[in-house]
Amino acid sequence: MSDNRNVWVFVEQDEGTIADVSLELLGKGRELADRLGSELHAILCGSKVEGLAKALIAQGADLVMLADDAELEHYRTLPYARVVTKLVEERKPYIVLFGATASGRDLAPRVASALRTGLTADCTDLQIGDYESRKEAKVYKDLLLQIRPAFGGNLIATIVNPKGRPQMASVREGVMKKSAPDTGRRGKVERVSPRFEASDFALKVISREKRESTVRLKESAVVVAGGAGVAGPAELDLLRELAQVLAGELGASRAAVDAGLVHHDHQVGQTGVTVRPRLYVAAGISGAIQHRAGMDESNKIIAINTDPNAPIFQIADYRIVGDLAEVVPMLVEALRDKAK
Repeated sequence: MSDNRNVWVFVEQDEGTIADVSLELLGKGRELADRLGSELHAILCGSKVEGLAKALIAQGADLVMLADDAELEHYRTLPYARVVTKLVEERKPYIVLFGATASGRDLAPRVASALRTGLTADCTDLQIGDYESRKEAKVYKDLLLQIRPAFGGNLIATIVNPKGRPQMASVREGVMKKSAPDTGRRGKVERVSPRFEASDFALKVISREKRESTVRLKESAVVVAGGAGVAGPAELDLLRELAQVLAGELGASRAAVDAGLVHHDHQVGQTGVTVRPRLYVAAGISGAIQHRAGMDESNKIIAINTDPNAPIFQIADYRIVGDLAEVVPMLVEALRDKAK
């Protein structure tokens, strides 16, 4: 086990744009590194991405390990896993963090398996703390406390890896706040030379097509979301109209998505997007913990539900007991009258 207590963040980028979750992780990584009295290092893979290194330093990285190679232009499991695994084996960091994106969920377990260490997926919080093993009658100091929902979101589990190194976790998008960039920060950029094997290129990227989502839930200051209480397309249109009046975005719980009322891109919650808008309107949403995990840090929450005991009311700032089919049109009318 190495005494090296450095924290690493794998930085995900696509065509020169850094993923939001990586910026969020750099903020949390900086916090963890400061708590440990260590450094924050970023792993940046890609082709012609050296220009991104300054942004990573501004976000808190002390060192950017730059693997810049034409073979890394697009994400592929084996070449990326080769680079990350080799660096970890050589330098033995204390903690390695990944975003729980499609790429991160693919890469992190492969790296963890190669390193024979543990991985906690889809964390919603990370802290540094102690763990007392009653079996061993021993206290492990300064471990990574990996916090995530468990058992379908019905409880929150804290997972530790006392002996395996590095301690590895992937973190859901949107659950951590991006820190403000400090353009005056200084750090180092170190070029690393990837060493691939022929077997790493069993998969080739022949062509690539991207579908840009028109839904901007994470960026919106207002989200109006519907759930199981939305009876059908007509009521969903009412929520869409309210979102339009408020210059916001239409969101949904998993129940509304599963019912086929709206595309998964609109889903807020444990298996959807995490949002922190200034205003969140939850209409016909019971407030199961899986949904609340994705919106409970909203600045203001208005809940509309026919059930006065709905769990959503426990976190709402304003509670309206009523049928959304009656309440929402009144809200729209009042807002339009005010705008005149």
